[in-house]
Amino acid sequence: LTAAAPPEREVARAAAALPYQDPALPVPQRVEDLLGRMTLDDKLGQMTQIEKDALVPRSDLATYRIGSVLSGGDSTVSPNNAQTWADTYDSLQRTALSTPLGIPMIYGIDAVHGHNAVRGATLFPHNIGLGATRDPALVRRIGRAVAEEVAGTGIDWSFAPCLCVARNDRWGRTYESFGETPELPTSMTSFITGLQGDALGGDPASVLATAKHYLGDGGTTGGVDQGDTRLSEAELRAIHLPPFREAVERGVGSVMLSYSSWNGVRSHAHKYLVTDVLKGELGFTGFVVSDWAAVDQLDGQTGFTGAEIATAVNAGVDMVMVPHDYRKFLSLLRGEVGAGRIPLARVDDANRRILTKKFRLGLFERPLTDRSYTSTVGSAAHRTLARQAVRASQVLLKNEGGVLPLPKTGRLFVAGKSADDIGNQSGGWTVGWQGRSGPVTEGTTVLQGIRAAVADPSRVTYDRYGNGIDGGYTAAVAVVGETPYAEMRGDRPGDMGLDQEDLQTLARLEASGVPVVVVLVSGRPLDIADRLPDWKALLAAWLPGTEGGGVADVLFGDHAPTGKLPMTWMRGASQQPVNDGDGKSPLFPYGHGLTYGTDPGPDPDPEPSPPKACTATHRTVTSWPGGHQAEVTVKNTGTGPLTGWTIDWDLGGAAVTSLWNGTHSVANGRITVRNTSTNGTLAAGATTTFGYTANGGPGTPAPRCTPA
Repeated sequence: LTAAAPPEREVARAAAALPYQDPALPVPQRVEDLLGRMTLDDKLGQMTQIEKDALVPRSDLATYRIGSVLSGGDSTVSPNNAQTWADTYDSLQRTALSTPLGIPMIYGIDAVHGHNAVRGATLFPHNIGLGATRDPALVRRIGRAVAEEVAGTGIDWSFAPCLCVARNDRWGRTYESFGETPELPTSMTSFITGLQGDALGGDPASVLATAKHYLGDGGTTGGVDQGDTRLSEAELRAIHLPPFREAVERGVGSVMLSYSSWNGVRSHAHKYLVTDVLKGELGFTGFVVSDWAAVDQLDGQTGFTGAEIATAVNAGVDMVMVPHDYRKFLSLLRGEVGAGRIPLARVDDANRRILTKKFRLGLFERPLTDRSYTSTVGSAAHRTLARQAVRASQVLLKNEGGVLPLPKTGRLFVAGKSADDIGNQSGGWTVGWQGRSGPVTEGTTVLQGIRAAVADPSRVTYDRYGNGIDGGYTAAVAVVGETPYAEMRGDRPGDMGLDQEDLQTLARLEASGVPVVVVLVSGRPLDIADRLPDWKALLAAWLPGTEGGGVADVLFGDHAPTGKLPMTWMRGASQQPVNDGDGKSPLFPYGHGLTYGTDPGPDPDPEPSPPKACTATHRTVTSWPGGHQAEVTVKNTGTGPLTGWTIDWDLGGAAVTSLWNGTHSVANGRITVRNTSTNGTLAAGATTTFGYTANGGPGTPAPRCTPA
């Protein structure tokens, strides 16, 4: 290849008369016009995404017609601020525009809990905390705030949200999941609308969203990262597919594949899942991007091969995150196309998908950073929103004797390695891939939030290790838990408890006789059952991000806790995997969460028990040749509380293959489903659901509900 780089203004003048440069024309017409003018080099370049720091020299972006650039988890700029990021983006974009056709690049980054690569950006709670809020509208507003901060640095594309359904808390990416049931991540796809807007490119802050990681990465055996998800197709569809179906319905622009495998076949090689199910059955019209160097891993050996590339592209990968050796990759890709092992029609399909999103985003008309958004990075308005998200994510698990909320006039002792550490409370993917402890970015620690909340900050004593406490304090607040990690390094195949420093700190506090309030900063439930009796209160703070004041808001009762567990809380590590409806007895069930002032008092003169009644409504969620998935909603239609229920109906020849949120038996062609320990109690008017998959057609079931 040879570089051809006429001055930018000459390109603009020459291209102005071409149909693909006319914003008044329909996007499909512009795409077809541009596609007809592209050389094979142009097309192969559009399918290539490379790491910014691997681009040497920078002119290679134009020389090799590269269509996309990314910053990996540890890729940064110097100095690390929004202005430098925007300047870097614009410099690269001008290089991309210098090619004969002037096709803009699209720049991707992992903005997974805010624009987390940028020092000073607003960092929101990781997804596990957002799942605890049960508030899709709030999550949509967060998506919009993230889009503004990302757009303010020029970047067009975020590798978010993660729609994994985490089924084993040993997995090091558990905190990237909104929850363990398909319904919770599905509801939180509102984040996509926040990022992209109601229509992609509808305003200058529209950022392309990514639904990841397709499919089943949260279901691997043992919770092993990049492992194997061993499930029947019906179970895969029932548990892991629904969030992606909803993402497609919302018009998500891209889908990233998973490193994991399904029954031994890697996702990047799975044509059935990618082309047949995602693009065909679900109707996904965006483009599929590989994960970091994932295509290079298909044969288990280091270094690209043509066979790996052909396998992935033919399976449905449209853009390959190379990310480093782009010259070798392009040479091999060209060879596979030239030999006919990758059809040119597949190359054109990939280009149509990619170019369509570039046109929709307005990159041809607005290729450079909109600097009006640069000042939103870390803005007061966004930090206020993040603080709201933090307090909504807090889950109160224990509050013996009503020790919480704490009095603002009390004498408090604060301890723990995460009490005054912005890095610990932000977790992984914070100004670096794995994150790290310490003052990695700007924000408010939990300790700072506590001091700001009390009437007299001098009455708050802090020692990380709990040294110096005596019996003269109103309460001791221990902020303990996990230190930052991300995928690979975050897996916990053995012990899942607190570390020795935490245990020793807690022992010092407990020995004082002062009531101990534990604030647990972690990316997942931890094994704390044996320690819980020694604590008066336990607040799950997850990984709250930069606005620790939101934790203090709940500790002191300015806002009552409203969060509900997005994950079942284990009794011990040996219980993993433990999930809602699996029949295991957890320490705290999925959906558990206390609040203040709701303990019922004794009733000296109880009323007669009100009549009990319930109904069951059947809904077919989806069907496929030879099978279907359905959901049954149980409603308490009586005037008093329901303490249990039984649903039965005629299967009409169908055979149930899996069922969740209930226990079932089948006799004489009729199924009976009973509540679990966590969903049998329903207040008057309340509902709960269970779901199942079955072989055979859905028919027209008429379920009958019997109250317990």
